Amino acid sequence: MNAWLTTNGALTTHSHPDRNRWLIAIGVLKLLKAVLFVSMGFGVIRLLHKDIADVLLRAVTALRFDPENRIVNVLLEKSALLSPHRLKEISFAIFLYAVLDAIEGTGLVLEKVWAEYFTLILTGSFLPWELYEIIRHVTVFKIVLTLLNLAVFIYLAHVVNEKVRARQQPSEPVMVKKDTGS
Repeated sequence: MNAWLTTNGALTTHSHPDRNRWLIAIGVLKLLKAVLFVSMGFGVIRLLHKDIADVLLRAVTALRFDPENRIVNVLLEKSALLSPHRLKEISFAIFLYAVLDAIEGTGLVLEKVWAEYFTLILTGSFLPWELYEIIRHVTVFKIVLTLLNLAVFIYLAHVVNEKVRARQQPSEPVMVKKDTGS
């Protein structure tokens, strides 16, 4: 918000009526996700040529989890199977996702129309996969994440639809005073 002084010296606030704060907020969240995924990608790269099961076991004991826990054992077994090639593939996928989030976030923060379509398409394309994951194994985290993405998708669809309708409406006719020659 910008503060302005009026002619009588009073301080008023002025905000831009054309700005869509929700789109900007979604853009900022996308940029934060991009930073998170870049960090994760570098974290995966740091694991190259290390005994991942040993690193995970040290993390488990540092966090005071029970090393005999069934879930911890499954994670240790699965992590032992990760090859350096597979870690490179995982880090590439994480960096690619970060790039997509950075593009979406930057476009939305700069209020670009193409970013609204881009985000709408990408968010919508991930929803079936997210629903499949919920059906496969229900967790509160998956449900909350899917509901948030669904809310973003519905909101963006509404915004894009409103802008399309506004463009299709004929503009107001301009009244021109005709000079009668007097």
